Amino acid sequence: MVFLKSLGLTASLLLAALGGWAQRVAVLKLPALQQRLARPTDTTYVVNFWATWCGPCVRELPAFEQVRAAMAQQKVKFLLVSLDYVALLDKKVQPFVLKHGLRSEVVLLDEPDPGTWLTKIDRNWSGAIPFTLVINHQTKQRQTFMTALTAAELTAALQQFPR
Repeated sequence: MVFLKSLGLTASLLLAALGGWAQRVAVLKLPALQQRLARPTDTTYVVNFWATWCGPCVRELPAFEQVRAAMAQQKVKFLLVSLDYVALLDKKVQPFVLKHGLRSEVVLLDEPDPGTWLTKIDRNWSGAIPFTLVINHQTKQRQTFMTALTAAELTAALQQFPR
């Protein structure tokens, strides 16, 4: 009995510790996301639009995390924009981020009608996900990908941008 209580306490402490480093997913409206993406900075941003229900999106996330970790000391920031419904934030998105140990910043875009905002992100975006935007305002460079990326493909794309 004492062992079980001890095991339960250890599990509780472990979960509390995990929760301590787990990020909280912020909910953004499009204007707030646009404002973040328009910052005049020399940092290159990798912005990936994804959803928990999108198989190719989920499969590519480890590659993004791998490249983020490899470039942690460089002027490259990763932003993972979930397109899940806001009602699923606590039930699906936050647990997904914790389960997969995502260290990139994750936000949830609160815009239920893609037809009203897709072209404001990229005029050629069909709405298919995963969709990745790599942007650097200082050099006025911008590149988009309407397919899942491997770590090698993402790294090669970032070679074209200042870091």
